[in-house]
Amino acid sequence: MADGGWRKTLWDPETREFIGRTRERWLKISVFYVIFYTFLSGILIGTIQVLLMTLSAYKPKYQDRIVPSGLSFLPYATNFDIIFKKDDPSSYEAYVESLKKFIEQYNDEKQTDDRKFEDCGAIPKSYTERGELDSNVGQRKSCRFSRSELQGCSGEIDTTFGFKEGKPCLIVKSNSLPDALKVTTFANLMPVFCTYKREEDKGKIGEIKYFGFAGRGGFPLQYYPYYGKMLHPNYLQPLVGVKFTNLTMNKELKVECRVYGGGYEKDSRHGVFYVHFTVKQ
Repeated sequence: MADGGWRKTLWDPETREFIGRTRERWLKISVFYVIFYTFLSGILIGTIQVLLMTLSAYKPKYQDRIVPSGLSFLPYATNFDIIFKKDDPSSYEAYVESLKKFIEQYNDEKQTDDRKFEDCGAIPKSYTERGELDSNVGQRKSCRFSRSELQGCSGEIDTTFGFKEGKPCLIVKSNSLPDALKVTTFANLMPVFCTYKREEDKGKIGEIKYFGFAGRGGFPLQYYPYYGKMLHPNYLQPLVGVKFTNLTMNKELKVECRVYGGGYEKDSRHGVFYVHFTVKQ
């Protein structure tokens, strides 16, 4: 390598070649690859565009395996276990904060814009279509739902949602309906009912109070369907407050809550949730 052969491999001053190719050859090969990869990119982009033209931005193309999301509840509870000591605020602080954070969106002052919200009546009404998904209607208005409808579970008077008295509230929600419920059901309402899950807990759950739209413990049908985040960005799902007023202390109690309607079968795993209470004294 004393004669600088490796340098000549990189640049040969006699033939004016760089790594074995002249400037003209490098230019030709560069142009070829630019055209080649531009062509491939065009095919890829064109294929994606054609695919997107066959898809709706608002709903899945294939829905044969989609099932109703059913019920969920707040506050968030790990493994569905709500365990607290009624005279120890720190033991239920996380539950209360979870409820407060969620319920804020239902404050009346956040639902004043008539371009986004509308009044949907004072009594439960039938399932309300608001145009086809692919229509030119644009964004749908959301039915107003005031947290005051939840009365004893609204958190407006008792900011601990009953926890400080050992009478905890759950806020139950459901943002979808099975097809069978798109008709009049239970006077346009899907009632929620909670009871003991184990026979050994019978008589230990105590009285359960339900609060919701127009004083009824259920979901009014006029709040459905939900059109998704793009078409229904301000959607407020109706809520039901469930207050357990006389739970047996110092014992784990397993509760089952279920929504009732033609589209939810009695023994189905949809439209139901379970929660375990342990109130210590």
